[in-house]
Amino acid sequence: PAAARVQDERYTIQGERYQGQQYSHIYYTRLHHMRTLLHALVPSRKPHLPVTTVLGLEKGKDCVLVGTLYKHMKLKPSILDEYSKERSAIPLVKPHNFMHSDDNLILEDESGRVALAGAIPPAAYVTGVVVALHGKETSAGNFLVEDVMEAGLPPQSVLPCINEDKYVVFVSGLSVGSSTFNPLQFQLLIDHITGHLGDENEQTIASKIVRVVVAGNSVHIAPRFLNGQTVAAKDQPRIAEPIKELDIMLTQLVASLPVDIMPGCNDPANFSLPQQPLHRCLFSGASTYNTFSSCPNPHQFDLDNVKCIGTSGQNIHDLYRYSDAKDRLEFMERTLKWRHLAPTAPNSLGCYPYTDKDPFLVETCPHVYFAGNQDKYETRLLKGTEKQQVRLISIPRFCESGIAVMLNLRNLECSTLSFSTSFDA
Repeated sequence: PAAARVQDERYTIQGERYQGQQYSHIYYTRLHHMRTLLHALVPSRKPHLPVTTVLGLEKGKDCVLVGTLYKHMKLKPSILDEYSKERSAIPLVKPHNFMHSDDNLILEDESGRVALAGAIPPAAYVTGVVVALHGKETSAGNFLVEDVMEAGLPPQSVLPCINEDKYVVFVSGLSVGSSTFNPLQFQLLIDHITGHLGDENEQTIASKIVRVVVAGNSVHIAPRFLNGQTVAAKDQPRIAEPIKELDIMLTQLVASLPVDIMPGCNDPANFSLPQQPLHRCLFSGASTYNTFSSCPNPHQFDLDNVKCIGTSGQNIHDLYRYSDAKDRLEFMERTLKWRHLAPTAPNSLGCYPYTDKDPFLVETCPHVYFAGNQDKYETRLLKGTEKQQVRLISIPRFCESGIAVMLNLRNLECSTLSFSTSFDA
C-alpha cells in the first residue's frame, strides 16, 4: 500500500472555545496573512508604485492597494427578507444564483473602504478575497482599477517519482437512504474495488487501488426528522437505517483496503466548516478495522508524498451561487490562486469563528485538489507559473451518475469507474 500521512490537524476543533466572539477576527487574520504575500509581489510586478491604504489615497495618483473585497449584491438573501417572506402569503421562488448586473465591489482594509470601478469584473469575485489592486482614486471618490494582482498558486513540493501504478478511488454523494440510491450500483462499485468483479485486466488494476476516499453526503435522512423536534420512537429506526446500511457496505471495503470518509452537508455532522469527522460510533462494523478513517471536511493527506486536499463541495457550490465561471473547475482554480479554500466563509458559508487563525488558507500547493458532490465529472491539469501542476477533480454525485473517479498516483491521470444498472434495451 501507499505510505499515507494525514494532515488534518488544522481542520480539527479541539482546544477552541466559543466565547461569543465575532467573525471579524477571521477577516483580520486572512488580511494580515495575505497582505504579506501580496506586498512581496508588488516590487516585481509594479516596481515604481507606492503601496498605500484606503485612508492614504490621493486623487489621480497611481498606487497599489491591498485589502479584502466585499461584493454588494442586491439579490443576496438577507435574514430580514427571509422573515418578511415567511409572513407574506405569496411563496417566493429561491434563485440558484444571486448574480445581478448591478453587483459592485468594494475594497476594505483596516483604515476604511472604497468603491471599485474599472478593470475588475464583479462576476469573477466574491466577498472575502484578498487582492492587490493597481489604480488611482477618481474625482468621484471611487478607485479606478487598472490591474488586479492575486497571490497565485502557492509553492509546491516536487512531484515524487512513483515507478508503479497506484490508484486512489474518489466517490461522493452515495446518499444511502434517498430515493435515488441504488444498492446494486454501490455493491457493484464495492465488488469492483475489492477485486470480486471484472476480467483479469480489471482485477489487476483493482489490486493496485491503495485507498478509497468517500467525499461527503454518504447518507440521506429525510428532512422532516431534522427539524429540531423530538423524533417519535416508531421513526427512530428510519433515521438509523441508512447509517446501518452504509456501515455494512463500508465494512466490506475496509476489510480489504484503507477508506477515508468525510462528512458532507447532508450527513449527521456539524453544519459549519470545517466539518468534524463523523463519530466512529455510527460505524460499529467498519470502525473495528484500523483501515477505517473518519476525517474532517476539508481533508488533507499525503500518499507516497503526493499531496491531496479536497472538500465535500460546499465551498464550490457557494462560489457558484455568488459568482460566475465557465465550469466548476474554474471555481476550484480560483480558490487555489486566491490561496483560500472557502473565501465566502463566513459571509455566506457557515464556518467556525476562529480568533487567531484561518485554517482555509492554502499555504502549500497540493498535487491533487478534489471537490465532491458536483453535477458532473470534470478534470484538468492546472499549470502554474513556477512549474506547479495540480490535478483538479470534480467528483459527481454517485447516486445520480453511477460514477466514481480513479486517480493514478504515478502520473496524476484520471479515469472513471461507471456503473449503470439500467437494463433498458
